[in-house]
Amino acid sequence: MPRRRKRDLIIKGFSKLLKEDKVRIVSELMDKQVESMDLMKSFWHEDYKMQKIFDEFSENTISNFYIPYGVAPNVVVNGVNHLVPLVIEESSVVAAASSSARFWSEHGGFRAEVVDVVKIGQVHFLWKGDKQKLLSVFDELKSVLREGTKHITANMEKRGGGILDFELVDLTNQLDNYYQIKVSFDTADSMGANFINSCLEEFAIELKSFFKNNDAFCDKEKECTIIMSILSNYTPDCLVRVWVECSFKELDSLDSELTGEQFAQKFETAVKIAEFDIHRATTHNKGIFNGIDAVALATGNDFRAIEAAGHTYAARNGGYKSLSSVENKDGRFKFILEVPLAMGTVGGLTNLHPLAKHSIEMLGSPSAKELMQISAAVGLANNFSAVRSLVTKGIQIGHMKMHLMNILNHFEATEEEKKKAVEYFVGNKVSFANVSEFISKLRKS
Repeated sequence: MPRRRKRDLIIKGFSKLLKEDKVRIVSELMDKQVESMDLMKSFWHEDYKMQKIFDEFSENTISNFYIPYGVAPNVVVNGVNHLVPLVIEESSVVAAASSSARFWSEHGGFRAEVVDVVKIGQVHFLWKGDKQKLLSVFDELKSVLREGTKHITANMEKRGGGILDFELVDLTNQLDNYYQIKVSFDTADSMGANFINSCLEEFAIELKSFFKNNDAFCDKEKECTIIMSILSNYTPDCLVRVWVECSFKELDSLDSELTGEQFAQKFETAVKIAEFDIHRATTHNKGIFNGIDAVALATGNDFRAIEAAGHTYAARNGGYKSLSSVENKDGRFKFILEVPLAMGTVGGLTNLHPLAKHSIEMLGSPSAKELMQISAAVGLANNFSAVRSLVTKGIQIGHMKMHLMNILNHFEATEEEKKKAVEYFVGNKVSFANVSEFISKLRKS
């Protein structure tokens, strides 16, 4: 059968196949079938038990995809020095975090505080009754909902978390008969997604029963349609603030052509641009999440949820803007980041993935609040390094030097060629074209 026809076939029951059969089916779609199968198997963990753990993290797993696990030293947060694990494929991110952390470790370190740790879930439903009547029984309903989830919340409450409050939200002006029960949670040291969703689904059952069995409602009002019950990844009340500050004089060493005060003023202007220009703000905030995402991955946290919340928070006032800000006042420079971070140090992948567990131990087994502060500090560190480069020597000099090895590997450079290239590009501009020309001349000679 031609290869194209094989790609067009619908595969039924794929998830139920043995792993070997899944690998074979995928390999049959490739031009080099044997090489493809060998490649996928070469990334299997040699320890069968370990590989089984990895396989069970996801669905239809056929191999492992490796991403470098690095560390940034000297990340001093509230006086405590951390060696922070970072999982990311971009070497310049680790270098930038490390460079920034080293500078600030000698100038007071990062200061951080957790503003709050409230997370939100919603029960979305349609109801045709009188809103005032619903409000009159809402306190009773809240008691029913709490009682109906005691079997779920007991353990969380022992750890200091649980359900905080309920709010009835009337959105019938947006959609006919549409209401929400907005629930706030504290999930202690866990990220808490499964806990929150379990509570919400139980609330939905209790809500329908409440309408059906309550004599306060007429027959029409006894009908309630549950649309969905789900947590929100927007966590504006699960917020961390981190900052660094020093005198202008302490910034004198950052650039040979700028005084510390000139650097501070230029830096502030660059950040202000990201407060009103959406194109710059997007790249500016991406640099912050370079650091936060890398810590989230290393510790088994959900970086996708973290990014979604962060970008929504950046647009909370109707326009997308920078998450960080600068205050230059009375001869002092202060750089601040405020970002929502729903992170956990217990449960889920944090305990199951051996390296995620190792990361938590490396950080000194922090609480969820402490991990939020550390992650935000790394985000600010990356943001500082990026803006510093932009307002001084430019981003490409350092960025491309960090990518030199990737370019050399593209040309399959030998160890001797790599050594000579590193020496040559200490004083020369790194670009794909320049490296290509250098390797070509080297091999001709």
